[in-house]
Amino acid sequence: MSVQRLLSALLLASLLATSAIAAPTEQPKAADEMSLFERYTNSAQDLILKGLELVGINYRRGGTNPDTGLDCSGFVQLVYREAVGLVLPRTAREQSQVGDVVDKNELKPGDLVFFNTMRRAFSHVGIYLGDNRFLHAPRTGAEVRVEDMRQSYWVKRFDGGRRVVER
Repeated sequence: MSVQRLLSALLLASLLATSAIAAPTEQPKAADEMSLFERYTNSAQDLILKGLELVGINYRRGGTNPDTGLDCSGFVQLVYREAVGLVLPRTAREQSQVGDVVDKNELKPGDLVFFNTMRRAFSHVGIYLGDNRFLHAPRTGAEVRVEDMRQSYWVKRFDGGRRVVER
């Protein structure tokens, strides 16, 4: 296991231990019997786990395939499709129009976070993990990774959050 994947696994363990994403202690229920909280935690957990599986994948502009590389919106599109079966639009700008607007202080794991990284609004997207961290495919020459939204680079460029998974 690479150091980066090990660190991602440790981050996930920490998030699960300190957030509202708790493993169920009862027998699994049918989706229509689950509470809103249970459906949320399962969806968020699936999104985060799928996203963390992709840590270390190379960035590729226009990329939608983990074998050849992913760009930010291709990464998000793949994670949502494979984790929860939701097909999102292709670009970060289009993805910013889906779901409900979420205030920065109300972000929950699995929400989309958007940034202005190319001198235009909603030019970059990632998946919020909790504790001010998000997962994304940053730029050419880099790999899918976890970042802290409190870093000044991200603070200056934050455009907003969206909740696209029904909870």
